[in-house]
Amino acid sequence: MHNLKYIILKISKYQLSLLFTLTLSLINCKKETSVESESFSIGIISDCQYCDCDTRLVGGADRYYRKAPQRLRNAVTELNKHDLEFTIHLGDFIDQDFKSFDSITPIWDELKSKSYHVLGNHDFSVADSLKSKVPNKMGLTDRYYSFELNNWKFIVLDGNNVSLYGAPTPKKLKEAEELLAKVTKDSLPYAKFYNGALGSEQLIWVKTELEDAKTNNLNVCFFNHFPASPETKLNFWDKDAFLSLVKNYDNVKLYLNGHDHTGAYDEVDGVHYVTFKGMVDTENTNTFASIEFTKDSAFVKGYGREESRNLKLK
Repeated sequence: MHNLKYIILKISKYQLSLLFTLTLSLINCKKETSVESESFSIGIISDCQYCDCDTRLVGGADRYYRKAPQRLRNAVTELNKHDLEFTIHLGDFIDQDFKSFDSITPIWDELKSKSYHVLGNHDFSVADSLKSKVPNKMGLTDRYYSFELNNWKFIVLDGNNVSLYGAPTPKKLKEAEELLAKVTKDSLPYAKFYNGALGSEQLIWVKTELEDAKTNNLNVCFFNHFPASPETKLNFWDKDAFLSLVKNYDNVKLYLNGHDHTGAYDEVDGVHYVTFKGMVDTENTNTFASIEFTKDSAFVKGYGREESRNLKLK
């Protein structure tokens, strides 16, 4: 009887050991899965800029407006082959005329991923009576907004919120006139009527979003139509105020924009500033991208004229 109790006890210890090993394996497996889930990809398109217009020279390059639908369709077809969390268009979805949205939106809606829009200056090149309808036409309930994915906060800015052509209120139009007068007086290269600004109200909101990201240990990626860096004639008017704010937050990693159809890249205080090329440019080539986010990098895979970049996240 004593030997039988010993055998039973020994078997029980063996079973417990197996159970412990199995539990440990499951925990490790869960950890590995969690690490893998940090990796995800998104799609990027900029300046599709469709209108039923003849090709014309703008800023030293021809723009092929009527080719935009087919180029967008080709981009959507390619991006749909990949597992993307979302696709975002970085502004100037149309070039002019409110009816242009009806021609290009059905193609955009064929995306399998979630989709987002950034407002561009040309998106407001519509009749004054229709300007207030533009955000809703593009599926936006707010002109600037944010959303979170994994350990990232994505902040979508509206660089037209204070502008001569797209300001939603008289107060913001007045602020636009004052800002443009200031940058003109300072002889800044981006003192152009076709640029715009975030404005004081939006900058306060940005600070709130950054504080929230810091509290929750989230990396930050900004989307805007207008470049913040490098300095060109196409920056938004209050970009210096924005850069002064951002430099106080080490969790800001990326700023992605359109507007400058030639593309650009800069790195300031550990933040990567990437300007994506315009889809409407050149006679026979397309341009768009995807970005894979990993724990320590953002890999931009360029298609057509867009460059590929491996952006290390510091």
